[in-house]
Amino acid sequence: MDSIYIFIIVGGIAAGFVQGLSGFAFGMTAMSFWAWGMDPVIAASLAVFGALTGQIIAAFTVKRGFDWQLLLPFFVGGAIGIPIGVLLLPLLNMDMFKALLGGILIVWCPSMLFVSRFPKLKPQGPVADGTIGLIGGVMSGFGGFAGIVPTLWCTLQGMAKDKQRVIIQNFNLGALIFTMLAYLYKGIITATMLPYFAVLVPAMLIPSLLGARLYHRISDVAFRRLVLSLLTLSGIALLSSSLPKLLA
Repeated sequence: MDSIYIFIIVGGIAAGFVQGLSGFAFGMTAMSFWAWGMDPVIAASLAVFGALTGQIIAAFTVKRGFDWQLLLPFFVGGAIGIPIGVLLLPLLNMDMFKALLGGILIVWCPSMLFVSRFPKLKPQGPVADGTIGLIGGVMSGFGGFAGIVPTLWCTLQGMAKDKQRVIIQNFNLGALIFTMLAYLYKGIITATMLPYFAVLVPAMLIPSLLGARLYHRISDVAFRRLVLSLLTLSGIALLSSSLPKLLA
């Protein structure tokens, strides 16, 4: 089997389970595997497709609410940010891609590990929510990382788990649909990627369903700590392997 398919399968299994359980983080989890041996444009396309597939699965397996007043600022910001991320994606080379992803993992994962110790923010209003949506949109266009900044934002405000899931899952679903359409329009996704998509779907399907099944049955605190710790280590490794080449 071609090594690229092994990367796709392993990354899809891990990312599918994490997204099914937590409602986000498919792209970040998958990229921690795929960035080692895949072209960044292919990896980003697979991350967006896989994250969107996972969100569609979650729409049928995990009950979610919907609140237009709460979500609209995030959607507006995301709609502005996604085209920016899509335009930036083809400019990346592999080492820059690995360094960027490694930096995101190193900053974001420890932040999520220790966020419960931070002072809680009061709600900041629709302008601030829209700005967070814009950043999430740029990161979605950049490779399906729509949920990273909004998740941290919601957690810093001490939102209840179910309210946070309303924002993150609905924003992710909307942002990923828009990003997928933008990728198709710009020709980033090509016919040569279809076999990769065909391998990814069955690889992530059962893990996604298992993660969603466990969502209501177990506390995910210890699991989240383990996943975030492993992703932090992956980020350190990615950054360590790419920075010397970029600085040479």
